[in-house]
Order: sequence, then structure tokens, then C-alpha cells
Amino acid sequence: MAQVKNRSVAHSYAVRLMEHLVVPTFVIDPKRRVVIWNQACERLTGVAASEVLGTTGHWRAFYRQRRYCLADLVALDRPDKLAALYAEGGPSDAGVGLSAENWCVMPKLGNQLYLAIDAGSIHDQAGRLIAVVETLRDMTDQKRAELALQALASKDGLTGLANRRSFDAALQAEWARAHRTQRPLALLFVDVDHFKLFNDRHGHQNGDECLRAVAAIVSKHVGRPADLAARYGGEEFAIIMPETDRAAACDVAERIRKAVISQRITHGASGAGSVLTLSIGVAADVPGGDSSAEWLLSQADQALYAAKALGRNRTTSADAMLADLARLGGRKPRARFLARAARK
Repeated sequence: MAQVKNRSVAHSYAVRLMEHLVVPTFVIDPKRRVVIWNQACERLTGVAASEVLGTTGHWRAFYRQRRYCLADLVALDRPDKLAALYAEGGPSDAGVGLSAENWCVMPKLGNQLYLAIDAGSIHDQAGRLIAVVETLRDMTDQKRAELALQALASKDGLTGLANRRSFDAALQAEWARAHRTQRPLALLFVDVDHFKLFNDRHGHQNGDECLRAVAAIVSKHVGRPADLAARYGGEEFAIIMPETDRAAACDVAERIRKAVISQRITHGASGAGSVLTLSIGVAADVPGGDSSAEWLLSQADQALYAAKALGRNRTTSADAMLADLARLGGRKPRARFLARAARK
């Protein structure tokens, strides 16, 4: 009798201790009903214990639509669902239960938090599940700082577009995806015409402002989430457009080119015209066989060179390049391009 009483006292003490922990914590039973929702969890979520105790509605504290919390996956023994539900996750460091990280929308408070979550099971002496404990840590400030550092590392400092490193990684990834889906991938190379002359005439500070203005126009006309606009180097920009054929890519290129002309950015250097202009090379392809992302890159670069060789201030596609260059007769700019490409 005394042993039973001691167990009851210990259980009551454990419950009170858990309820007053500074770490947000809740506990569910084998039927996934909430049996403990501590004060720290109330503060974190804005949801009072009285709203969830005895229910399976604990998900409402973290998400707008019904879905499993980490404790549910442990109770159901469904670690296979972890990857689909959480940004990061795996077995806990302790070797029992699961750990994960995720953005949660916190509907009651109307904010969004990045939470580090641990869920572990409790079994009786016979090995039967009696409860699952989930603890939460608010990692929002750390995550935002991490994302800010990642953004700085992936962006060009002058224009705010993606940098060359980000572009190279994205091109390889999108080429691989296009190869799997057999959908077209388009690439645009955008070059500011006579930019050296612009710098010589207007100074490097105005040159920087010019590049920022062009970058803003490029960004405005590349609006789909999957598209990527990058500063490729110097006065050259590159745009990756998944699931885009040549005609659609050329249409975007022309809108960018005309938008820059409409800004009436004064150039005025000898041989350059009164306003700033762009030359744009376009390539698009459905990956197949032994072709590679580097091949698409070279096609867009050749098309850009053709646009410049034909007089600048124009869009040329890789498909039309040879016909366009043939009009130049014996000047053979393509041979000069190949030598240039080999040096890059």
C-alpha cells in the first residue's frame, strides 16, 4: 500500500514539475490526447491548457491546417513521415524518439516561429507506451540570423541579385530537374552595351548606379518564384528560367531590353548612342542525351556575342544565331567567339 502511495506522490510531483518547467512542454497519451500542457507552452503558443487538455487538437496551436505534430509521429511510430512534414529532422541525439526543426505559424498569436522540437516516448515496465513528451525551443532569432547570413553570401553586393556562385549552383540544379521532367530550360545573358565607355564618360560611381538600375529592371521582369536573376560578372547579367521555351524567353528578353531604353539613362559616349542599351543572348533546350548545363551556357554566350556583333541593342537567340551571323559575310565573328570562349 505504501509503495502505491509513493508512486502516486511521485507521479503527482512529476506532473507539477513538468507543468512549471521553463521549457515549453506538452504530453499526449497513447490515443494522442493531451494530458499535460504546461505554462511555458501556453506562453509560447497563446493557447491555454483548458483549450487542449483531453483533446487531440494540439496541432491547432502550431498550424492552421490539421497535421501531425512530432509527438504524434512518435506515438504512431511513423518516422517515415518526418521528411514530408519538417524542414529538418531525424532520430533524437539521445537515441530515443525524434528531433526536428520547422517554421510554425502560431495561429493564436498571429506570428511565425522557427521551433526546435524533441519528442520522446515513455513506456511502462512491460514496454507498453504510456505517454509521449514533446518539448519546444524558440530558435526564431537564430534562424533569421542564419538566413540573413546565407542571403548575404548568395547575393551580389552591388545589385542585390544572386551572385555568380548562386547562379552556378542553380543552373546545375535546374538542368538536372529539366532533364528529369523533360521540360525546357531557358537561359538569358544580358550585357550592358559600351559599359566601359559609360564608365569613362560618367565615372565609376555613376557606373554603379547604372548597374543597379539595370538590375532592378531585370528583377522586375523576372517575377516567377522559380526564375533566378544573377549578376554574372562586371556589366553582364544572367537569367535562369525553368519550364520556358525559346519564344517565351525571347519575349522576356525584349521586355527587359525595351524597359531599359524607356528609362532614358544617358550614355552619350562616341559610338554608343544617346541612351543606355542592352544586348541579350537567349538559349533554351529540353535536356537530353549527353548535353550539359555548360552546353546551354555556351549557347547563350554565343547568342549574346552574335547580338553584339550584329550592332548591339538587340536580342538574338541561339537558334537564329548562325543565320544572323551569316549576314556578316567574311568577318567570321563566330570563330573569334570560339577563341574568346576557350579563354574564359
